[in-house]
This record gives sequence, C-alpha cells and structure tokens, in this order.
Amino acid sequence: MTAKINLQEFARRRKELMAMMEPNSIAIIPAAEEKTRSRDTLYSYRQDSDFYYLCGFPEPEAVIVLIPGRDHGEFVLFVRERNRQKEIWDGYRQGPEGAIENYGADDAFPIDDIDEILPGLLESRERVYYSLGRDAGFDQQIMTWINTLRAQARSGAIPPGELQDLDHFLHDMRLFKSATEAKLMRTAGDISAQAHIRAMQFCRPGQYEHQLEAEIHHEFAKSGARNPAYSTIVGSGANGCILHYIENDHKMKNGDLVLIDAGCEYDMYAGDITRTFPVNGKFSDEQKAVYNVVLDAQLQAIDAVKPGNHWNHPHEIAVRVLTAGLIELGLLQGDLDELIEKQAYSDFYMHRTGHWLGLDVHDVGDYKVEGQWRVLEPGMCLTVEPGIYIAPDNENVDEKWRGIGIRIEDDVLVTAEGCEVLTAAVPKSVEEIEDLMDREKGW
Repeated sequence: MTAKINLQEFARRRKELMAMMEPNSIAIIPAAEEKTRSRDTLYSYRQDSDFYYLCGFPEPEAVIVLIPGRDHGEFVLFVRERNRQKEIWDGYRQGPEGAIENYGADDAFPIDDIDEILPGLLESRERVYYSLGRDAGFDQQIMTWINTLRAQARSGAIPPGELQDLDHFLHDMRLFKSATEAKLMRTAGDISAQAHIRAMQFCRPGQYEHQLEAEIHHEFAKSGARNPAYSTIVGSGANGCILHYIENDHKMKNGDLVLIDAGCEYDMYAGDITRTFPVNGKFSDEQKAVYNVVLDAQLQAIDAVKPGNHWNHPHEIAVRVLTAGLIELGLLQGDLDELIEKQAYSDFYMHRTGHWLGLDVHDVGDYKVEGQWRVLEPGMCLTVEPGIYIAPDNENVDEKWRGIGIRIEDDVLVTAEGCEVLTAAVPKSVEEIEDLMDREKGW
C-alpha cells in the first residue's frame, strides 16, 4: 500500500514554515470554501492545497493559525463542532477534539468562536502572514479582526503593523517533494498510466469520445483515485488541435487520431499524462511522421531534465527539435535558427513544454528566481509535453496534414542522478501503440 503523509511530516512542514517567519509573527491559512454546483447542491469538496499541505485536515469551514513561540502551542485549528443532526445528513466531523487527537493541533476551537478568539491571538503580533487576494470574503474578515484591535488601541491593544504574503515561503516548500510525496506521485502516475492503456485497448471507430473518458474515470476510481486531477480531454480528429477541448461529445472516425490528456488525483496528488493514438490502431504515414517528430522532441527534452540545467532548458530543446522536424516535413521553410528566433513554430506549437506538478496539476513554485530561469534540483517534479497542432483550416500547408493534433506528456521527477519518468508505463512509440492495439483487438 502506498505510504501516506503522516502527522510527523505535516509537523515538520509547519516547523519549516514557522522558521522562515519573522519573530513575533502569526500565519493564517483558511480552508477551501464549499462551492455551489446548482441551487442547493454542492461540488464534491476538495481541500485547499496549501491548507492540506500544512495539516492534512480535510473539512471545510476551518482555519489554521501558526504562532511561533506561543506558550500554549504553536499550531491552532478552528473547525466545525460535532453536531449529531448535521452529521446524519452530511457525514462525520472531527470537531475540536478530533483536530487535536487525529491532526496534531496544539489547540483547537469551534469555528463559530473565531471572531472572539482570533483578535486575541493577533494582538501584539508585529506581522501577519496571509495569502491576500484569493478569497475576498476572508480578506475582509482579516481586516475586520485587525480593525477590532485598532479600535481598542486606547485600551492598550496593539494591532499587527504589517501584512506579508505567505505564498512565497509556502510555495517554495511545496516545490520540493519529500520521499513520501514522490511515492504518492508514482502511484498517481501508475493509475493514470493504466487508465491510458485501458483507453487504447477499448478504443474503436464509431465510439464517442466520452466513452473513452468513462473508461479512464472507471480505471481511476477502481484503483483508489475517485477524482481526475483536472477535466479530462478526449479530442479526436481536429478536436485534438484544441488545447483544452473538454466537450468529449464527438463520434470517433476511422482514420482519425485521438488525443487524451488525463490524470487522476491520488491522495490529493496529481498525475498528468497525454497520449495520442490512432482510433483504428494504425497510424497513417502523415500521422506517423508528425508523431515521431513530437516523440523525438519529448525524449530529448526529458533527457535535459537533470540537476544543474535550468527550467527552460527542456523547452529550448523541444522547440529546436520540433522546428527542425517541421522543416523536414515541409511545414516550415527557412533557416532553423532564424525560424526559432522569429518563433515561426508557434503556428504549430503554441504552449510551453511543461509545468510544475504536485498537489495541483499546475503546481506552485517560481519558474524564475531574480529574473533568471530556476535551476532544477532533486525533488522537483514537472511535466514534459511538447506537441504539434496543424489546424484544420491552415491553408498554408498541404491538405494531407490538416487536422493532425499530437501531444505526448509524461510526469518527470528530478533526482540526484538525473530524472525519473513516473508515467513510463504507458506505451508511446508508434510500434508499441500499434502492437498494443493490434494485440488486444485484432486489427
């Protein structure tokens, strides 16, 4: 069974964050709000990633307060009280007692008492660390508590003098994955990989895109990952040229490619894989030619993921390989370096080659430090996902190329020696894909 983040690791994270805070300061982190889906029904609840990272508490209507050096305990949680009637309808609650016993809080209070208690915790603290601008309602609540203290200044109350953004410190911590986080992400990658394999095995002309989506989500759920990490993309034919296509309602045609971008969320950590394959199990000559250019770009970009290389190095490699391939296919004409300088490739490749990956599919962390591309270090995790998209209405290319959209994406963990591809279980060479689909369906 995959290891879980334990209380000791959550405590270590809080200690690390508090060590970066100025003396006599306080940090406040609210839980995610519940979101209305329609009228009186809610979306399935997912905890805020920063909140979860610091304590693992899964419920809404909660607030973390970190107070370095506080005599009565540095980690305070405000949570919903136990309520038998509400728990019958909506599920169990931890209550303040469970927050202490099961989540390691030093102190825990009912969330309904926060307006009475938090101003006292804020009093005489010089600096408040808080991620301003994410939640306008909670921003106002913070200011209300501070203004409460300001109004009591004549009575000797001392309000905080400074608000500082918490994101810089916390998000830099999240950028480096622990050994346990890496295990969780391997599991997310493995489950996501099996879902893509299942989609390849299931796929047939005449099916609808959403049928492949259903197969993928079923594989996620039966393997312990109830939710996708993001909206699943199943784009067949020209739909593969739409980067964030999520309608998934077209019937798949014989001779078309289908691009699937899908990853599960396992224990809050995201997988993110893209594969492109022929609906009928056999690449045409044009599809194969474009596909192999993208695959070559991806493999060379992955080779560039290693400590000491900077964040943009894999992208620069991918751009160079893709542009050279477009020239070779006759889709671009001119000198390689000049075309790269003019970004002539952007008609066919209009996105970056990757992003950070972790608790969020587009995870947090600065890509540049002091204006320079960040140097890759062990523990960082990113995607590598080059592509070529030839619009169906692109009259500058021969008709045989139009409507071909291809992206290949894997999750890559930076290691001390180089990198580890967490999603390598999914076939991605032309031969491997055709063999898998032929073996399973007898094309």
